[in-house]
Amino acid sequence: MSRFLTDADVAAITVLLSPERLAALVTLTGSTRVAIELHQQTLNVGASLMNVIANVELALRNTVCENLAAHFGSPGWLTHPPAPFQWREAESDNARKALESARRSAYSNLTQAEKSALDARAFPVGRAADTSHLQRAARRRREISVPNGKIIAELTFYFWKRLYSPDYEHSLWRTTLKRTFPNKRVKRAEVADKLEHIYQARNRLAHHEPVLHKRFHDTVAAIRFLTENMGVSAPALDTPLAKLIAPDLDRVTEQARQLHDRLGSFRSV
Repeated sequence: MSRFLTDADVAAITVLLSPERLAALVTLTGSTRVAIELHQQTLNVGASLMNVIANVELALRNTVCENLAAHFGSPGWLTHPPAPFQWREAESDNARKALESARRSAYSNLTQAEKSALDARAFPVGRAADTSHLQRAARRRREISVPNGKIIAELTFYFWKRLYSPDYEHSLWRTTLKRTFPNKRVKRAEVADKLEHIYQARNRLAHHEPVLHKRFHDTVAAIRFLTENMGVSAPALDTPLAKLIAPDLDRVTEQARQLHDRLGSFRSV
């Protein structure tokens, strides 16, 4: 790629990416041009890893949802779980925000006539003259029913990994979530630790930061742990999830190996 860049291109790209972002690679290689190449290679590794993480996140989310729906036996378990269970404040707040976000999305897809029709329920005794446009929209949105699936789609990886934290050891893990990792040797703390590795990597990738070296290997190890233990009573290399992500995981592992080798060649000079 870099051989097609003129010196003026390299200077312009340095500004676009920022000298600070490229600084470590420039110091390592002694070349801004090569630093840009390595920067792009690093982003490619990150994009491939994010694709793998996305599948793991979807699998975890759906596995947990199926488990909790059966456990609570209530269609509204996410926003109004049956007593005596209560979400911690953070999860309750996240569920509320997810509901509002799902309602906003649904509201934006309504026609003007459909939005106006919500007034009958939002303002059963009539709308005050000083009701602002924003207040009117907010009241209308509260009258929109959205399915659990739409709310669930708005929740972040943080929400799902929190369910394996010590806060839910007795109320969720021991009562039901242990079934998501039925291997008797798998402990909640082990699942939480692996999810934390993936969560931290996901956050870095979302902010276009590199996930390399020990962080990369820890993340891949965590992914393998989840795919080999989710839903099975003994570790297995051929679970449906493991089969699903195997080609992409092999690809990103090879991409990372090549990048690490290239970075290592500059350190050995």
